[in-house]
Amino acid sequence: MFTGLIETVQPVISSGATPAGRRICIELGQLACEGEIGQSISVNGACLTIARLEGTRGHFDIMAETLKVSTLSQLKPGSRVNLERAISLSDRLDGHIVQGHIDGIATIKSISDKGNFKDITFSANKELLSQMVTKGSVAIDGVSLTIAQMDAASFKVAVIPQTLRETILSSAKVGDKVNIETDIIGKMVKKHVENLMPSKNGFTEDKLKELGY
Repeated sequence: MFTGLIETVQPVISSGATPAGRRICIELGQLACEGEIGQSISVNGACLTIARLEGTRGHFDIMAETLKVSTLSQLKPGSRVNLERAISLSDRLDGHIVQGHIDGIATIKSISDKGNFKDITFSANKELLSQMVTKGSVAIDGVSLTIAQMDAASFKVAVIPQTLRETILSSAKVGDKVNIETDIIGKMVKKHVENLMPSKNGFTEDKLKELGY
């Protein structure tokens, strides 16, 4: 479990195919001091397990399913990644609850410089957007952000200077693809409502009133 507050940005050292997926080596920097084999690290929002430590470098195995739903297959030597260690029960939850389970990929549609911050708009598919709400939380490449606006095909976030300085969003470009994890609370509510209401009937005001909403 993570918070979406990035601790450090570090480079990928190597990436290669394995029978089950890929193995990547990442420079962990300061995070290696407390790292142990078996511990979880969020790499651009995906929860990966340290398989081997060599000094300050960590080796991670990425399974085929994770490669399919995320951008991790695009990582190559020199790629910079957002890193965050798993939280402990005594930690303050300053971001939001992030599981490290990528729901899908979004594409940067536009970037608007607002002086000391940036508005970034992402295009995404309907399934991802159906799990989001304006003012709700979303993890973008592991970064906890608040959704400022939405429409039928995209959503927008405002990124403050601190976040730009401390994450790979500082080098984001139009057309870049990013990992998305939607808020677990939104996903649970969506699932609950879908179970109550058969999809063939759809959502109606009368039906919602009948169910007590």
